Amino acid sequence: MQEHSTLTMAETEDYVFISALNQYSYCPLRCYWMFVEHEYRDNEHTIEGTLGHSRVHTEGQTSRSEVFQLRSAYLYSKRYGICGKADLIEERDGAVYPVEYKKGRLGTWTNDALQLCAQALCLEEVLTQARGTPMEIPQGYIYYASTGRRKAVPLTPALRAQTLETIAAVRELLRTGQRPQVGYAPRCKGCSVHDICLPRETALLQRHNPGEEET
Repeated sequence: MQEHSTLTMAETEDYVFISALNQYSYCPLRCYWMFVEHEYRDNEHTIEGTLGHSRVHTEGQTSRSEVFQLRSAYLYSKRYGICGKADLIEERDGAVYPVEYKKGRLGTWTNDALQLCAQALCLEEVLTQARGTPMEIPQGYIYYASTGRRKAVPLTPALRAQTLETIAAVRELLRTGQRPQVGYAPRCKGCSVHDICLPRETALLQRHNPGEEET
């Protein structure tokens, strides 16, 4: 398994970051603040996640028994116009797959699955080029630090289609720069851009002034 060459700065301007897919699926407005307005603040959740990634994000490769591991691997797909880093790529018995690290507990989170699927799309492209035959990765894994367990995520046709739809949605958001209309939800409380977004206050203003549009 070999890394492919990286994109130039000019090329990445037209690419969607893989991490943006996760943010958009969690909340389109969060994605807007982070990738259009470039506003971001850490909170206890993001700091905990960063600390948890510190080991796996040490760039390099290791090999133990029959498993080859490549950490903090830069990936991109010219076909889909996406780029970003994979926490970990493993190769076992000829099978290559991405592993995404998350701080939370074992669960079913669509946003994490989309991020993992996008990484797999990039890997499939480079493996197809390297091996000269179409390659498809059947599944990836998400490792949850709170439980110390991995969960296999099948890369089904439905998940692949949803990933492509999300790529298109994020690309349109970046193109237009238009702020999404998203209401207040319980998940807003733990969001690191809460104090920038002010979702509850915005929802109240819209409720009292329904005829006014945001500028």
